[in-house]
Amino acid sequence: MNSVYLLAAPTNGSHPLAGEIGRAGLSYQLIQDLDYLGESATDPEPEAVLIDLSTVSTSQARALIDRCRELKLPVLTVVHQAIINDFDPALNSDDFILSPIHPGELQARIKQAIFRVKGPVSQNVLKAGDLVIDLEKYDVLMGGRRISLTYKEFQLLVLLASNPGRVYTRDVLLSQVWGYDYLGGTRTVDVHIRRLRSKIEDTDHSFVETIWNVGYRFKDDA
Repeated sequence: MNSVYLLAAPTNGSHPLAGEIGRAGLSYQLIQDLDYLGESATDPEPEAVLIDLSTVSTSQARALIDRCRELKLPVLTVVHQAIINDFDPALNSDDFILSPIHPGELQARIKQAIFRVKGPVSQNVLKAGDLVIDLEKYDVLMGGRRISLTYKEFQLLVLLASNPGRVYTRDVLLSQVWGYDYLGGTRTVDVHIRRLRSKIEDTDHSFVETIWNVGYRFKDDA
C-alpha cells in the first residue's frame, strides 16, 4: 500500500480528501506545516506528497514543493474542479489531479510522479505485508522504517522470504548462508533467527515460523 502525506487544513480533525485517498487503497498522514517533512526518523517516509490547493495558500504550496524537491519526494497538487481556472501551472509540481478524485486515476498519477522523480522501481524487491526487502540496495523496511540487519541476518531473511512456505532445516540454512566449510554448529542459526525476529517482528507482525525439531519457514500469509 502506498503511503502519502496530505498537506491541508483539517476539518474537525479530518479532511474531505481522506475518504477519496482511502478508496484509492492508500494510507495517508494529514500534516499542516512544512517543517514536519523529514523531521522524524521513526515515521514512515511517504512515497508522495499531496497538496490540497483549496486549503493552503499559493506561497505555502510553492514552499512545500521546493522542500519536496530537496527531499526528492514526488509532489502532486490536488485542484478542486470549482477552482480549476485559478490553477497556477508555475507551481511546477510533479503532477496534479482534479478533485473529486477517481481512485484509479490517483493511483496512476502517484505512480507516474514517483517514476518521474525516482525512475523505474526496482524489480528486485520482496514484499510481505509491511515488510519490504530491496535486494539491490540491501535495505529492509518495516512499515516504512529502515531496519538495520547484519549481512548474515539479511541473507537469512532473503533466503526464507524468497520461498514462503518452504521449510528449511537448520543444516540447510547453515550450509547456504554460512557455507559448507563453516565450523560452527546449527545453534548459530537459532541465534541469528532470534535476532532477526527481534528486529522485524512485533505483536502485529510475525514472519518467521519455527517448525519444531526441523527448522524454519517464512509464512505464506505474512
